[in-house]
Amino acid sequence: MRIKRRDFLKLSAIAGAAALSGCAGSDSGMNALASGKGGGGKIGEGPGEWRPTTCQGCTTWCPAEVFVQDGRAVKVQGNRHSKQNDGKVCPRGHLSLQQVYDPDRLKVPMKRTNPNKGRGVDPMFVPISWDEALNTIADKMMELRNAKEPEKFCLMRGRYTYMRDVIYDVLPKVFGSPNNISHSSTCAEAEKFGSFYTEGYWDYRDYDLSNSKYILIWGCDPVASNRMIPATIKRLGDALDRATVAAVDPRLTTSAAKASEWLPLIPGTDGALALAMAHVILSDGGWNKEFVGDFKDGVNRFKPGRKVNETDFVEKETYGLVKWWNLVVKDMTPQKAAKISGVPADQIIRVAKGMAAAAPNVAVWMGPGAAMQARGAYSAMSVHALAGILGSVDNVGGSLQTAKIPANKLDSDLLKKYQDELAKKHSKLEKIDQRGRLELPVIASGKSGGGVSTNNAPNGILNKDPYEIKVLVGYMNNFVFSSNGTDRWERALSSIPFTVHLTTNASEFTMFADIVLPCSVSMYERYGYIKTKANRYAALSLLQPVIKPVWDVIEDETEFPFLLAEKLKERGFSNLYDCLVEMYSDPETGDKPKTSKEMSVFALKYYTKPLWDGEKDTHGDKINGWQEMLSRGMWNSEAYKYKSHWGGKFATETTKFEFYSETLKKALAGHAEKHKVDIDTVMEKSNYTARGELAFVPHHEPSLRHGSKKDFPLLFIDYKSRLNREGRSQNSPWYYEFKHVDPGDVGGQDTLRIHPVDAAKYGIKDGDKVKITSMGGSGECIARVWEGVRPGTVSKSYGQGHWAYGRTATADFGKSATRGVNNNTIIPWELERLSGSNARNGGHAAVRIEKI
Repeated sequence: MRIKRRDFLKLSAIAGAAALSGCAGSDSGMNALASGKGGGGKIGEGPGEWRPTTCQGCTTWCPAEVFVQDGRAVKVQGNRHSKQNDGKVCPRGHLSLQQVYDPDRLKVPMKRTNPNKGRGVDPMFVPISWDEALNTIADKMMELRNAKEPEKFCLMRGRYTYMRDVIYDVLPKVFGSPNNISHSSTCAEAEKFGSFYTEGYWDYRDYDLSNSKYILIWGCDPVASNRMIPATIKRLGDALDRATVAAVDPRLTTSAAKASEWLPLIPGTDGALALAMAHVILSDGGWNKEFVGDFKDGVNRFKPGRKVNETDFVEKETYGLVKWWNLVVKDMTPQKAAKISGVPADQIIRVAKGMAAAAPNVAVWMGPGAAMQARGAYSAMSVHALAGILGSVDNVGGSLQTAKIPANKLDSDLLKKYQDELAKKHSKLEKIDQRGRLELPVIASGKSGGGVSTNNAPNGILNKDPYEIKVLVGYMNNFVFSSNGTDRWERALSSIPFTVHLTTNASEFTMFADIVLPCSVSMYERYGYIKTKANRYAALSLLQPVIKPVWDVIEDETEFPFLLAEKLKERGFSNLYDCLVEMYSDPETGDKPKTSKEMSVFALKYYTKPLWDGEKDTHGDKINGWQEMLSRGMWNSEAYKYKSHWGGKFATETTKFEFYSETLKKALAGHAEKHKVDIDTVMEKSNYTARGELAFVPHHEPSLRHGSKKDFPLLFIDYKSRLNREGRSQNSPWYYEFKHVDPGDVGGQDTLRIHPVDAAKYGIKDGDKVKITSMGGSGECIARVWEGVRPGTVSKSYGQGHWAYGRTATADFGKSATRGVNNNTIIPWELERLSGSNARNGGHAAVRIEKI
């Protein structure tokens, strides 16, 4: 039972042919590089127009511009007004052209006619009208309302714009469900954990690279990923002329290849390495005294293995340094850490002393590789604690928070006004991802269950715990592919009676859907806005249609809720419709939206109004009116002020940077009290080894390994390609043509890098086809024998291995992966339980490699 890709596309195209006769329905019309109808000129040159929008190829979220000729997008660049990316974009921005003009995009609504679900099962999709699709969805949702069980509706989001409020908050809460499940914990919530439980900042950091004298890149490759890519590409070369750059990573990243020091640690040992650096800095007297403080008599008492009297040290902007030293740092010598991490002791000492000499102008860039591990929360704290010792937090050349973006927020009072009693009661029920349970604290921002645990949702769905999910809507997501433990998602989605997928392309998630709705491509065909930061500047950047939609598509975050609200109103439930038209009236005229497209524009105007209405000083760009906002496409803040949180302004329990985290202590105590246990029990159930006060300080946790060393002798390293547009570029031919831009990779294949020592041991040569197997699954790819990975590890780029995508990514649609293996099939299911994060890094993914 298989649906062929060509059959799927043919059905979609035939159904849409009449309605879409004016759209780009032919191969030539869908080719951005084909000859135009008008006067022509070279691509990117006259006649044409640069139109502002935003690239969402990664979470850098760059303000961008698209050059449009003859109604077609033909070239991309950064927004000329942007201080965030200096008017530049990385390769992801250019790859977007092949996404919007992808001939395999969904073109019309489709419905499933085969009730059976599962991988390899043909859904027997047939095209239907928008009216039939929306009526079917409304009927299924009203069944839940009428049965007084609205909590059995679930909304899952992947990537989003900040127009997400409409679909993610208003829709489920007014309907009466607690189940708005974000993708966030698949990305970096454990990374945010590290900065929150030290400096009180639950977000990604900005880094002042222009003024850094030492840059320590830990567990990421900022010229390829991690949220300020164009800015880093521009600045890293200059930084190498005046600063030392060191990279901590088991694989030779692009940044590591350019760095002065490469520290290829054993995966999962980040905490030990960070503590050893702290040990060197403190015992050598190299801490920053302006930020941290000093001994009363100026005599350094931090001696290896010796405790220090807390009263002998007077702290300034920090709290608990001596406690931390006494509990863990005093004993983590470079020699001890070398045995744990595999990084030589002399290199640990050299890097630590180098940072101390450059302090406070040191950027300790902590990425997901250090945090997204089975026990990664404390590794994240340990790495970020180095910034505290060096005084580089909120300081020149260091890690920064962000300037404020004064956009409007969701009117929560108005939302509550339209919640009936059923909605008020049921929207407060437990969520399907089970966050906040004893064994899954998810203490985001200090609150038990305060975050999200996306990859635990399939467990809740499968076990019908706390209840069954009967109607699921997913948008801009593909959790079946993007979360480790893919088999759990396949089984979970197979069990849901009715699923809707809002998407641009049919994907693995789509194959379990009952209704599929074609959606606009972000950056080209939709309205929205994002918030971002880099180079000390915060930015709000608009997304807006720079071309007419290629097909008859809708905007998922705004149009879908409005169109659905109209159908629910027809069935006697008008609350959602009434809420939307009142909440998102035009802020200039007061007009209420009459159509879904009007609501998209009005909502965008509502959220961004403070930036363009001129009523208040925004502490940034001065924009005169809505039309100027549209033409500029963005707003920049003033430069972030250094030391904004010094002087007792950190959002921690002590208002200081915490080496002994009273903030974490309070959060764990609250979770323990909620479940009537002690904190040690919380740590045990959460799969951590720390007990007592160790739970409140950055420390090293032994890596959690899935599989014995005998059966699975190698450790698997997942990394993100600079060509990965949120995992959505695998149907782009350019992705494969230029894949060699990733160090050690080869174009046109799914490459597994293996060190020559290991290759010789297992009889593998460069170019051999190999099978990689873990406790989670197995797959086939091509070996690349390369010195740029640590012996005992193998690395592979995430993104390939689709079994349901377009003609470039797959040939046997809906059945098999023709371009390698999905990393998330190899990485066994696991969670970082304190933050709720996906565990996709560290040492738990053990594998074996066999030549085929």
